[in-house]
Amino acid sequence: MSEPAFEAIDLARSYRLEGVSVDALRGVSLRIGQGEFVAILGPSGSGKSTLMHLLGCLDRPTSGTLRVNGVDVATLDDTGLAELRNQSVGFVFQSFHLLGRTSALENVALPLVYRGVGKAERRERARQALESVGLAHRLDHRPSQMSGGEQQRVAIARALVGDPKVVLADEPTGNLDSKNGQEVMGILAGLNAERGVAVVLVTHEREVADLARRRIHVRDGLIELDTAQQPVAADGDPDARSAGRDAS
Repeated sequence: MSEPAFEAIDLARSYRLEGVSVDALRGVSLRIGQGEFVAILGPSGSGKSTLMHLLGCLDRPTSGTLRVNGVDVATLDDTGLAELRNQSVGFVFQSFHLLGRTSALENVALPLVYRGVGKAERRERARQALESVGLAHRLDHRPSQMSGGEQQRVAIARALVGDPKVVLADEPTGNLDSKNGQEVMGILAGLNAERGVAVVLVTHEREVADLARRRIHVRDGLIELDTAQQPVAADGDPDARSAGRDAS
């Protein structure tokens, strides 16, 4: 049996703000398998983005255990953590995080620079990644020459160029109109279904979350509901009980 993409046991993260300790996560335990499609939901300040940053090795937990593809992050120094992040995880952010003065091809190839991949191979793999998201005609365009939907597709291509086992998407449709948002979600769903890439996305949009096969609701630094652990409600929606509670 393969290792899960992520395994968290009693995961906690605290910050000090103006001398006061703030508990962003207060003991989260979960297991996300290879090839899953998971949405993480929660109100502002719930801890969902903190959880995403920990899963993506962009931050370290204050306490608890976190394994990424079977590797305990506590055993890694900063260099090892960066290598794990580069080798195993692709990122898609709400604000795209593209380099404004470089082409789409160069933006997508960037993660391969840190792996020491040669220039010719970098360019070819970046070209293939852009082609896979429908942007073969935009290789030499800079971000300012592309629409928001195209920029997000460049970001997805960049996330995929290193053949990650999992893609983490933080509000991937947040800066897009509904048409471009649907196209981006279609690409992510296709990657999951066709390539078996695990997709974990943070969103506050219910219609986006409904595309995932599993939904994890976070509130006050804890998992309030995980549809993988819940019986299906009478109407067939395992989220029905939580939705009703939120509406009350």
